Amino acid sequence: MSASQVREDTKTPPPAQQAGKARRRRRPAAWAAGAAGVLALAVLPLFNLSLPGLLPGPTYTPGSLQLMALCMLMAAAALTYHLLLGVAGMLSFGHALYFGAGVYGLAIILDRTGLPLLPAMALTLVVVIVLANLTGAVALRVTGIPFAMVTLAFAQAGSVMVRRNPEGATGGEEGLSLATEHVPAFLVGVTNTRNLYWLALAALVAVFLVTAWIQRSRAGHVAAAVRENEMRVRVLGLQPYLAKLLIFVVAGTLAGVVGMTYLLLQSGAVPRAVSSDFTITLLVMVVLGGVGSRWGAVLGGVVYTLLDQRLTALANSDAIDGLPRILQIPLSEPMFILGTLFILVVLFLPGGLAGAAARLRSREATRRPQQILEEAG
Repeated sequence: MSASQVREDTKTPPPAQQAGKARRRRRPAAWAAGAAGVLALAVLPLFNLSLPGLLPGPTYTPGSLQLMALCMLMAAAALTYHLLLGVAGMLSFGHALYFGAGVYGLAIILDRTGLPLLPAMALTLVVVIVLANLTGAVALRVTGIPFAMVTLAFAQAGSVMVRRNPEGATGGEEGLSLATEHVPAFLVGVTNTRNLYWLALAALVAVFLVTAWIQRSRAGHVAAAVRENEMRVRVLGLQPYLAKLLIFVVAGTLAGVVGMTYLLLQSGAVPRAVSSDFTITLLVMVVLGGVGSRWGAVLGGVVYTLLDQRLTALANSDAIDGLPRILQIPLSEPMFILGTLFILVVLFLPGGLAGAAARLRSREATRRPQQILEEAG
């Protein structure tokens, strides 16, 4: 090997270092694009834009604002589950317990104590934090499938308690209405849907920022290392249990915050908010968007919620009624279409929607230098 070749090899950084530098270069652009997206969403209710097929009406109407706010809250809820599955590698079947604790906790406190909204939210937050610490301390004594089963048991216990309606506190199967007399007037009523939309946007931004901060923190790095090899983390003298407990509690607390916002948006609490079905829905959102990606969790939450809401409207439309029986039956079931979509994503897009977008970007990045060389030649 010649001296010039040696010098050239020593100047060329390894592929992992090149990839790290590329990610650092893209990071400011991604945050700038995210800030621009948040600004666009913030001013969206002020414009008369129509998106046929996606929204039931123009963007300033209460129905469209309600749907978009629900999409943002489900995206925030998916982000909280991303902390468990995508960051720490913990498959939980009981995450709905903390979302439901935020929903029902705030509804019960407002109904039974007569506290104003902010003190009631603070008290609910304390309850959610204590609940997440207690259940997490027990569940994290085991790992893998046993951990998933323990979290499922806790969620089932919460669901049973809600449906049993102890002392009329939860409303049973019919749910619990929001005590609006203790809520500020600008957050109550159809005419104030725009304010609830902005509140949902603020909740999404706050959850995203906290999630990003946790991922970049020391506990986030330790939890990610535990996900890959817990024994190696123990050998290094670190404490994987405490790191996972912190991630678990933060994810549960953020889910409780999203649940409280959800209560204000929906003006009531329903038993599904505590059910294991809702946890499975969050899992599907994260997998659909791409496990391990924050933006993927947001995208998965928005896409799933839009499909769930709009496919329901499509299933009851005259277009489906006019189809042959063999097509009408499956297409009239939104969950059948969502399930089929999920299977297709798992089979053909293993990295989810975010992974597909990343592959397209990398393919375009490798194709551009070749085009330049061909044009120069």
